[in-house]
Amino acid sequence: MISLPSTAVFRHRSYLHYWVMRQLISSSRQMTAVAIGWQIYDLARATRSIEESSLLLGFVGLAQFLPVLFLSLVGGQAADRLDRKMILIVSNAVRALATLALIGASTLSSAVAIPSIFVVATIFGAVNAFTPAASNSLYPTLVPKTELPQAIAWNSLGFNAAAIVGPALGGVLYIRGPFVVYGAAVIMIVISIIAIATAQTPKQAPVRNARGIAMVIEGLRYVRDNRIVFGAISLDLIVVLFGGATALLPVFARDILHTGADGLGLLRAAPAIGAAVVAFLLAARPLSRRVGPTLLIAVATYGVAMLVFAWSAIFWLSLLALAISGAADMISVYVRQSLVTIATPDGMRGRVSSVAFIFISASNELGEFESGLAARFLGPVGAVILGGVMAVATAGAYWRFFPVLSRADSFEGAAAQAALPATSAPGRLEPQFAETQKQAGGNG
Repeated sequence: MISLPSTAVFRHRSYLHYWVMRQLISSSRQMTAVAIGWQIYDLARATRSIEESSLLLGFVGLAQFLPVLFLSLVGGQAADRLDRKMILIVSNAVRALATLALIGASTLSSAVAIPSIFVVATIFGAVNAFTPAASNSLYPTLVPKTELPQAIAWNSLGFNAAAIVGPALGGVLYIRGPFVVYGAAVIMIVISIIAIATAQTPKQAPVRNARGIAMVIEGLRYVRDNRIVFGAISLDLIVVLFGGATALLPVFARDILHTGADGLGLLRAAPAIGAAVVAFLLAARPLSRRVGPTLLIAVATYGVAMLVFAWSAIFWLSLLALAISGAADMISVYVRQSLVTIATPDGMRGRVSSVAFIFISASNELGEFESGLAARFLGPVGAVILGGVMAVATAGAYWRFFPVLSRADSFEGAAAQAALPATSAPGRLEPQFAETQKQAGGNG
């Protein structure tokens, strides 16, 4: 029988405040993403071809990725040195102001509105360089270690719920105009700031005898030298960099499946629905054996689902393919994040999270740029076909050339095989119900 994780973890009021903040931010991000995607594509299609408009969507992803590339390592060491709650308060206040600017941009002509949206997307990228490391480093301090798996499970379930409700709500509200979506998002962000600001968080232990640059380099070396961490992160980078279709969903919604903003919201929600189903299954029966083969089979399944989506011209079949891709991606995230969590000591969490988020953001936002660029020359269908083939091929290549993952049976056994830095022996953690990343993008 499938059951929810225990709700006892919410008796810790500081974690309850954190959880409310996290889901409100995730929902507002999803809503805003739907509105930005549809608004950019709709404005561009007035004067540009499908291929040219698709490329413009790709540039939105690039605008969000570049700040992450240059600032995320700084955000990681900041999360290990500064007050994490204050980082979340300040960064989300900036997010609220940037979203307010989107309301103003909605009243402008396309010649001004499009560049304005790109500026805001860049600000969102800068915010995302700081929030995930602070968020992922804060919540483990809000609950006892024995209840950490339940906290992670609720983080994952909450994110998937936000990824279902957020896009659908954004699509429905967009019918009344993009400014309505952005206004609702601002309200949610403000409430999230109040929630985390009123949380009683423990005092953060200071990091001693370490300079900022040295801490960044240490985090990079740790990821480089740990074969499990590097292998798990790089697998996600390659697959989603080439295999994602999120940026092109407005193209498929309008010009292939012939639906509107509400249909786009359902398309964006479909992967989260599949992920939520798997999340419930994994909450009831966590994966413990044959984790490596399961990971690579899930990656191959994701690729096949994207191929079906590319060739589909039927709305319900496209929804089904996206749901299956989300389910497969959830399994992949579960395994990868569990392996990384086990292999990372407490004192390295912020830096490892920041390095991981660079890879994750590269696979998401830079992947959106790759999708737009590929669609410019191959067309949207050809771009998604290319991504599906790359995902299947990557799974096969890792099976052959990355035995540390393909032969892994248990989480602990796989982590034990990794060559860990001599200066930092990781603490032992039980396999934990992983957060989804694209949850990193949704982390407070």
